[in-house]
Amino acid sequence: MTGMNDFKAAIPQADLDDLKTRLAKTRWPERECVDDWSQGAPLGYVQELAEYWRDKYDWRRCESRLNQFPQFKTELDGLGIHFIHQRSPHEGARPLLITHGWPGSVLEFLKVIEPLTTPEAHGGKAEDAFHVVCPSLPGYGFSDKPAKAGWSVERIARAWDELMVKLGYSRYFAQGGDWGSAVTTTIGLQNLGQCAGIHVNMAVSGPTKAAMESPGPDDIKALTALKFYQDWDSGYSKQQATRPQTLGYGLVDSPVAQLAWILEKFHAWTDCDGHPENALSRDEMLDDISLYWLTASGASSARLYWESFGAFGADDDGGVKIPSGYSLFPKEIFPSPKSWAETRFANLVYFNKVDQGGHFAAFEQPELYVQELRGCFGSMSL
Repeated sequence: MTGMNDFKAAIPQADLDDLKTRLAKTRWPERECVDDWSQGAPLGYVQELAEYWRDKYDWRRCESRLNQFPQFKTELDGLGIHFIHQRSPHEGARPLLITHGWPGSVLEFLKVIEPLTTPEAHGGKAEDAFHVVCPSLPGYGFSDKPAKAGWSVERIARAWDELMVKLGYSRYFAQGGDWGSAVTTTIGLQNLGQCAGIHVNMAVSGPTKAAMESPGPDDIKALTALKFYQDWDSGYSKQQATRPQTLGYGLVDSPVAQLAWILEKFHAWTDCDGHPENALSRDEMLDDISLYWLTASGASSARLYWESFGAFGADDDGGVKIPSGYSLFPKEIFPSPKSWAETRFANLVYFNKVDQGGHFAAFEQPELYVQELRGCFGSMSL
């Protein structure tokens, strides 16, 4: 493939040594004044994880796992983009573009790539096979950091479509959650002719008129979650959407700041029954946090909020017309009911409520995530 450069993650040892030094020299705040997470990530738990990160965590293990998959970098609209591209051995496999969000990364998908590409070895059938493409968003992970403003969700969606065409896929499916949901939805809205259908595990849609006038149980749950987010859980997004540069000085200079900034969301947004390690292992959380730290992505990742936070739930002239699917995991931030989602996805051909899982669906519940994608795209054709 022309313009595709092989890529392997290889963090310099000096950077790993520097991380340990900075963790050892952390200047800590005093303890929170409450016995829960309501003031943020608790001091004792952050100190415990920081000590583990410094003394026991092994980034090389994560790096080796990532490097088991074919990775590349290519230029899209003037920016170097990193991506995983794992082809299925099945001739009839369908191309699938999967996009992560914040504070996620391509690491979220490492547990689902093999079940998607080799389904017969993971409880599926040959006709369930996909060729999987997982790009890192601009300013995230091993993708380049934009030097000028303008890398909006709309621009990313066009770049992702260009990527799939460069890879030789004239038709493909797209999937995403969080920012990946916004990008995937925008691919559907742009409808450039290559994307045959989309699936999201976060559908940001405003309440229907009926929900406001006579709300049912699902409407009440969604309205309550929306109010909680606005009142108690949206400070991070306001800061990233308005002053990402100011925030970046702390996140890029202090590994504990980056740790706490992301850890809080693993607690709040996973189906974890009060403790994040009930949903994700300590190493899994630190893998993702380490990727942000080692690539100094604290500011560059936050800038996507400055560019496009209004893209979530924006008025889009009648919604997505191409076939769409939506899986509602119970601990999603915005648990939009099907009736709300249908106002944005005009051709919603697949909907399912899942029993377990939260915002990081593929990371938390890889088997259920794969099952949902098989069910959704099995009802669509290229």
